[in-house]
Amino acid sequence: MDAHISEAIGRPDLIRLDDGLVCLRFETMKAVSALAAVRHLLDTGAVRRGDTLVDSSSGIYAYALALACHRYGMRCHIVGSTTVDHTLRTQLALLGARLEQMEPSANLKLDQSRRVARVREILRDHPEYHWMRQYHDDIHYLGYEAVAERIHAETGTGALTLVGGVGSGASTGALAQYLRKRVAGVRLVGVQPYGSVTFGSDHVLDPEIIIAGIGSSIPFGNVRHDLYDTVHWLAFDAARAGSVDLLHRHAVFAGLSTGAAYLAARWEHRAEPGRTTVFIAADTGHRYVDTVFARPDEAPSVEELTPRPVTSPDDLAMPWSRMEWNGSPAPRNAVAGGGPA
Repeated sequence: MDAHISEAIGRPDLIRLDDGLVCLRFETMKAVSALAAVRHLLDTGAVRRGDTLVDSSSGIYAYALALACHRYGMRCHIVGSTTVDHTLRTQLALLGARLEQMEPSANLKLDQSRRVARVREILRDHPEYHWMRQYHDDIHYLGYEAVAERIHAETGTGALTLVGGVGSGASTGALAQYLRKRVAGVRLVGVQPYGSVTFGSDHVLDPEIIIAGIGSSIPFGNVRHDLYDTVHWLAFDAARAGSVDLLHRHAVFAGLSTGAAYLAARWEHRAEPGRTTVFIAADTGHRYVDTVFARPDEAPSVEELTPRPVTSPDDLAMPWSRMEWNGSPAPRNAVAGGGPA
């Protein structure tokens, strides 16, 4: 029996969609990393019960950190993106978290930069607060070890490919590291939106949207580029096609980043059908009902989509590109420096 709802929310389901294609489905994936991170901070004496934890978030981590703070008797202060919706604002308030939401910005980079600047102001005025630094502190890797153990236990020791949105780097990076300790030859496939600096697509702007949670306009220290074998970049319309097809074909209701991961995983599995391909579904599709699922007929068929093979980020083109990354170092604009963001 779980001691707190956050433990149930963070426990994923493994769902076999087709022979060798598996969905790792979370209700809220970052609950896994937030719970383990806060527990580690308490165990090591870095924080004490009743202290205030602060961080910036586009949405999912805000909810996860609020749940962890509720679980362990901490105070929570979130500087939120413009993407934080009414439902999440209501949940955060009732969980006791304080939310400062940024005003609408012209672009993602401005939104992220303003959030980081505001966190620094808060820390200047309240040096006793603890900055969680979800984008840079590798304590956010810790919670994924148990998830990796479960994947290994249920998929066996055969060849495995893991596919997921990169985001802060914690989930895909941690799962790959822990899985590679248990079985040889695990391939890691990262999924990115256009316009993200993380793997060098910041020069290609998607006029529709930067897919929340899997890309970034600023460098993230938790992304270990050397772990990734392959990278897929997908535009909004392609990711939407994946989300719609995943619900229609397999009854899995998940967010836009999951649609992108599903599309990439289908391609990888068809290219190497002898491998088990596991893709990450980080959250449910509820906050995408109006933007993704309301007009499903407008989404292209996944059968009509195929990635453009490229050998350099300079050659990227929408709506979908794929590159063998082969553990290459971070692009220049993706190197974290000048202090934590």
